[in-house]
Amino acid sequence: MKVLKFGGSSLASPERIKLVSKTIQKHLEEDAVVSVFSAFGGVTNDLLEMAELAAKEDIRYKEILAANEKRHLDAARELVPVANQSSILSKIKNEFNRLETLYEGVYLLNELSDKTRHVISGFGEILSSQIIAEYFKGLGIKSQFADTRDLIVAKNASEKVQVNYDLTNANIEIFFGSHQSGLYVVPGFVSKNEQGFPSTLGRGGSDFTAAIIAGALHTEKVLIYTDVNGMYTANPNLVPHAYSLKEISYEEAMELSHFGAKVLYPPTIQPLLDKKIEIHIKNTFEPEQAGTVISRSSKKNFRWVTGITHIDSIKLVNIEGSGMVGVPGFSKRLFETLYLEGVNVVLITQASSEHSICIAVKADEAEKAKAAVDEAFQNEIAFKKIKPAEIEGNVAIIALVGDRMKSHHGLSGKMFSALGNNNINIRAIAQGSSERNISAVIAKKDVTKALNTLHEQFFEVPSKEINLFVTGVGNVGGKLIAQLKKQEDYLLEKLRLKIRVLALSNSRQMLFNEDGIDLDNWQEELKNGEPANKQEFLDRVREFNLRNSIFVDNTASADISQYYKHYLADSVSVVTCNKIACADAYENYEQLQNLAREYGASFLYETNVGAGLPIIDTLQNLIASGDRIQKIQAVLSGSLNYVFNTYDTSEPFYKVVEQAKEQGYTEPDPKIDLSGVDVARKILILARESGLKLELDDIERDDFLSQESLHSTSNEEFFELLKKDEPAFQKIYENAKSKGSELKYVAQLENGKAKVGLQEVGPQHPFANLSGSDNIVLFFTDRYPEQPLIVKGAGAGADVTASGIFADIIRIGKK
Repeated sequence: MKVLKFGGSSLASPERIKLVSKTIQKHLEEDAVVSVFSAFGGVTNDLLEMAELAAKEDIRYKEILAANEKRHLDAARELVPVANQSSILSKIKNEFNRLETLYEGVYLLNELSDKTRHVISGFGEILSSQIIAEYFKGLGIKSQFADTRDLIVAKNASEKVQVNYDLTNANIEIFFGSHQSGLYVVPGFVSKNEQGFPSTLGRGGSDFTAAIIAGALHTEKVLIYTDVNGMYTANPNLVPHAYSLKEISYEEAMELSHFGAKVLYPPTIQPLLDKKIEIHIKNTFEPEQAGTVISRSSKKNFRWVTGITHIDSIKLVNIEGSGMVGVPGFSKRLFETLYLEGVNVVLITQASSEHSICIAVKADEAEKAKAAVDEAFQNEIAFKKIKPAEIEGNVAIIALVGDRMKSHHGLSGKMFSALGNNNINIRAIAQGSSERNISAVIAKKDVTKALNTLHEQFFEVPSKEINLFVTGVGNVGGKLIAQLKKQEDYLLEKLRLKIRVLALSNSRQMLFNEDGIDLDNWQEELKNGEPANKQEFLDRVREFNLRNSIFVDNTASADISQYYKHYLADSVSVVTCNKIACADAYENYEQLQNLAREYGASFLYETNVGAGLPIIDTLQNLIASGDRIQKIQAVLSGSLNYVFNTYDTSEPFYKVVEQAKEQGYTEPDPKIDLSGVDVARKILILARESGLKLELDDIERDDFLSQESLHSTSNEEFFELLKKDEPAFQKIYENAKSKGSELKYVAQLENGKAKVGLQEVGPQHPFANLSGSDNIVLFFTDRYPEQPLIVKGAGAGADVTASGIFADIIRIGKK
């Protein structure tokens, strides 16, 4: 004999019931079947909602009651042949008449007792099973209806269920021994108490019903049909990469179900454990799928961690005070008090100092727990030996579960490290002596991020998902997006990195998509985005609250750079080619570095100096390895190098600058480059990376532009002034040429001082023959005193700058 149970989602419509009947008929080909049915999907919730409304004298319950009556009558009319309908329609109307009477009583008394709540909530299963029994009769399949109110005897206290197995097993054995049938139709969830009054087995009790019957009849297995392919590594609604488990142990299943996995009602395992009856979790809509087998062991699960789960409807109750230290029996009094109040403790943690105890309870029991504790310890509170109990809400419990965890070292460290790296604070920790469960209390807002972080750590390694929030999609940003798209497959295959762009913004529009933006069509999608707003952009990143998040700034905006500190403080890494933040006041630069360290985020800005060249990285490695900088000499402006390499007086100076701007070598405002401000910022950044506390005003600048052009207020005015100053530029060029020298805009750092300016360099100088927009940096250090360490290459342009940003993103991904 087989025991099959079908949940409410499997019975949500007549079409689904017909699908269920096909599954049952297939099993009937092999053996007799006991089929246990939940209420139609959503009905039990409606029944309880109506009871609450009636207790509040809210007549809206009548509308819901009428809708439910119609739903059941319509289902019966569709499933049962017309000739057989009168009997079942009469039963349905009788049941709803009884319900109406119960609700009227609740309405008139303005009171809803636990006893009445249990009676009302069981009507859904009675109705669904009676309709389905008639449906089978219409199919020509003989079935026996078994009313579990006559079989299962349970003692209920609110939602806490205790089954009298002696009476229950005897009832089941007698019934099935005296009624011979190929198919038994059984309502789940409902029972009776020891006084013979109708009761229930608690929410989810249809699973429990099937297990009780299977245990009493000593069947080989129980099949639980639901709407998913078994028990998952994590909640698939919150963790997209979660997958179903082929096999888990009874103990693992109990841990997962107790800690929030809703596929299985926790007490279900109890009557099956000692008898070694397997539980098969199957998908009604994909019955050919293997699903999950719950049995004595989980040998087929090769991972140390079997699953990750959570409970979010909890609150913490904290008891603290010096009066607890060294006092025997304090914990006994505490937990005895909670027991007498009927408060279930979900998690316990106590400091070794005995100065505090933290317990987690169901959210709706927290106030009751506090009141009971404060009353029990009123003397200690009055004498200030302990503080009144404090309630902390907006928290959740996450848990790692697995039989093999106890034989593997370092799992706790990996768990807490992964959470900490994503700015997920842990409020309390608990681990059982069996080491099958490691639980942590975190903020409720962090649950989705925590589950995905831990799933990535324990189930998806070595792959890693990186979430990008990009502002600035012009030359550099556009090239970056193109590179990300082109390298998508390579990154996943070779580096195990899945990079998703979740947000894009320019100065006008911004676009968000938590599932990832289509990089083939991002321009059109961005055009239809919402108005750009820097604060709103930050708020949305916080709202997404995703692991491995990176804010990418491809702009030259001072306003945007002011937001870096907020991203870093939320453990969102920052990658930028925007030099303003690192060249800002030293205290602001230092604050960003400190925030990155404090919150475990990365702050990378390699492209601030030399675009895609590894200049900052090389300098940082020299310093980290104990070397000391003596002098830095550099050509750091690709735009200025391009301008002076190109300018030969055959075309006016302003034309060459225009060409540089058109090719993306200069900032949007070319004056920033030609004034030397950009180079000054770059040498300042290198000075700070070398350990010096310099400000931008400390950088000496030797200007080659006229003061009038330096104080121009627009690009148009600036270019007009460059035209006017053409004779001066020709003179500078001819002077250098007459000496056989080239013009280079050079930055130098030596003896704690820095300066920038236009210089003439001879043909033997390392800066000579520096072509196009190339940059070059000479590092003179204790290890390289005479022959400097040289970094040289393309130092400007959208492509190389984008590739430098890309490299920083990869560097974070590989951490």
